[in-house]
Amino acid sequence: MAAFRYTVSDVMTHTAVAIGRNASYKEIVGLMHQWKVSALPVLEGEGRVVGVVSEADLLPKEEFRQDAPKLPDQLEEASKVDAVLAEELMSSPAVTVHPDATLDEAARIMARKRVKRLPVVNNLGMLEGVVSRSDLLKVFLRSDEEIDEEIRSAVVAELSPSDRVEFSVLDGVVTLRGALRNRSLVPLLARAIRAVEGVVDVRMELG
Repeated sequence: MAAFRYTVSDVMTHTAVAIGRNASYKEIVGLMHQWKVSALPVLEGEGRVVGVVSEADLLPKEEFRQDAPKLPDQLEEASKVDAVLAEELMSSPAVTVHPDATLDEAARIMARKRVKRLPVVNNLGMLEGVVSRSDLLKVFLRSDEEIDEEIRSAVVAELSPSDRVEFSVLDGVVTLRGALRNRSLVPLLARAIRAVEGVVDVRMELG
């Protein structure tokens, strides 16, 4: 029971906006506003990602415009108040992901590192695109018909003919009804269906 797994390359933005080390503060703000993005990869050489400048890296200039940091954990942020170039503002090394990573792997990296966007790089660290939180959610735009077809061909077709299982898909929620000869298959079946991209939930009504 193996469903097709989408990878980052299936949903990422292949044409990514990026900057060099010497991009100025105002240039960075302008590009973010123009392209409606919250972070920009910083490149050097032929396109190797060396860092990322995010909105969080830019905000200290406003946050500490009049008042010095009062808490110890604000010192690192405040250190960027006088920064004017990308190489001074960027977070480095960059948190990146490979194009063949699965969507759940990319989601875990974003959650763990608390970032909204990830540069997508090849094995040499060269930029191939950018994947965002909204990109990872694109799989939930799959129609019920697409999800139904994949479950039928990749999951249910693997069951024994003696298993009498029917299912329906509504707004991404899969409901299974019927009977399984081997009850130990229930958690395996549920896991296989949850692995189908676009499935919101699985409800089991199996005898």
